[in-house]
Amino acid sequence: MLSPYMSPVERVWFYSLRILCGLILLFLILPVLVIIPLSFNSGSFLVYPLQGFSLHWYQDFFASAEWMRALRNSIIVAPAATVLAMVFGTLAAIGLTRGDFPGKPLVMALVISPMVVPVVIIGVASYLFFAPLGLGNSFFSLIVVHAVLGVPFVIITVSATLQGFNHNLVRAAASLGASPLTAFRRVTLPLIAPGVISGALFAFATSFDEVVVTLFLAGPEQATLPRQMFSGIRENLSPTIAAAATLLIVFSVILLLTLEWLRGRSEKLRTTQV
Repeated sequence: MLSPYMSPVERVWFYSLRILCGLILLFLILPVLVIIPLSFNSGSFLVYPLQGFSLHWYQDFFASAEWMRALRNSIIVAPAATVLAMVFGTLAAIGLTRGDFPGKPLVMALVISPMVVPVVIIGVASYLFFAPLGLGNSFFSLIVVHAVLGVPFVIITVSATLQGFNHNLVRAAASLGASPLTAFRRVTLPLIAPGVISGALFAFATSFDEVVVTLFLAGPEQATLPRQMFSGIRENLSPTIAAAATLLIVFSVILLLTLEWLRGRSEKLRTTQV
């Protein structure tokens, strides 16, 4: 809010900062604003001005065997990778949060390193590891590596949730005769569930959107939706790609809204514990 007691310099800074933020936001969302109308273009080229309104490219997307196979593969790979990332990421976060051992910062750096290591390096390393085993073009290798990419997101979100966790609740459950597994299932898990689900959604989005690793590990039968879009841009540039991109945008917006809802729920739970 603009204060009436601001100096001229402060007013200039106030408005300049907001204009700059607006320009950055416009720069980020401009590709989205450009691609969505093109998916409804009746013409056969990705150009402006639009020749008319049509749902032809969406019909072409759902009628194409290649696009449907790519969508099916994404629906297979992303949930499987998410489950693995959610399980291992949650266990790692609990161990790193509760445990105090030598080299803990190093272990933490290693488990979240897939976030900072260039994806192309992970792709090459994964191919060199799985190819000699005969798993170069398989769903198994694709799911495992996608899970590795998603684990850091789960660790970060669950660790953040555990920072405000009241461990006296677990001690109280143990004093009442609950086993560690029962205490985790009945006490810990319900309270950290928003963080677990948030991390799982990030892992799902990462897997569903990943193309670089998929280029190294997936054959034609394992091609996911982003891989199919990449191939389409190189081989046959069609507005069907714009339709697929629009569907991914809608899906991403739904994920963001879900994450915002979970963030609010997590804040309420944290306030209740305090």
